[in-house]
Amino acid sequence: MTALTATPHARFRDLLAAEWIKLWSLRSTAWLLGVGTLVMIGLAAQKSIDTYNSWPTFPPREKAMYNPMTDALSGLTAAFLVMGAGSVGALAIAGEYASGLIRTTFAAVPARHRVVVAKVCVVAGVMLATGAVIAVATFGVSQAILSGRDAGVSIGDPGVLRALTANALLAPVSALVGMGIGALLRHTAATIVTVIAVLVVLPTAFKPTVHQWANELYALFPFYVWRNCLSLTHPRVDPALPTVTGSWIVFALWPLAGALLTLIVLYRRDV
Repeated sequence: MTALTATPHARFRDLLAAEWIKLWSLRSTAWLLGVGTLVMIGLAAQKSIDTYNSWPTFPPREKAMYNPMTDALSGLTAAFLVMGAGSVGALAIAGEYASGLIRTTFAAVPARHRVVVAKVCVVAGVMLATGAVIAVATFGVSQAILSGRDAGVSIGDPGVLRALTANALLAPVSALVGMGIGALLRHTAATIVTVIAVLVVLPTAFKPTVHQWANELYALFPFYVWRNCLSLTHPRVDPALPTVTGSWIVFALWPLAGALLTLIVLYRRDV
């Protein structure tokens, strides 16, 4: 990771440039984003091919209930996306603590809130672009394959654009949550384990129950609301499942909480 050189009154665009350099100076960034994107596309293609081959054996009811978006980004593929994006966000701050560069950063720019805002903008922007590429590419590959069975959908069909938007937003949402946890823990390995536990392990263990309070608790996790609502072209209406509006609120609050946590921790804690 390269050192930051800036004046005490550095322009915000200079801070953005510095954070961009620091993010890409982490070797894990290029590997996670580059290889991860190819893996997502490959998984989408493989799942779509499996569906294509098995389609003639599907009973009519299963064909009627089939959601083509699940082949573009399945629950397993999305879990990999969440873990990878969360790790990038975590390493963006935990890696800076591990290398000691955080001291140089704050020596060059004493206004810590400006550093945090620049870091959030860069990480969120990079991960949003990555998420958009993955969402569009996996959708295009999967629907091209499924169209051979007349089982695919187009981007103009009801619910498709919402699902694609949610697929793309999974990456920046996870990254900013990872950044908040990284700022809090400051230890690379512990941060990544915690990010995976919070974003993937806990929500995948949750299932709707007869207790409404438990259902409402489960609906507070972004991965859960994505899987049970936003990733579906026609979300099921069930009191035990999150609503579309509630799901978007969850998607907005988690990255906001991650950014605020990063700001509070870096502002109050000595390096």
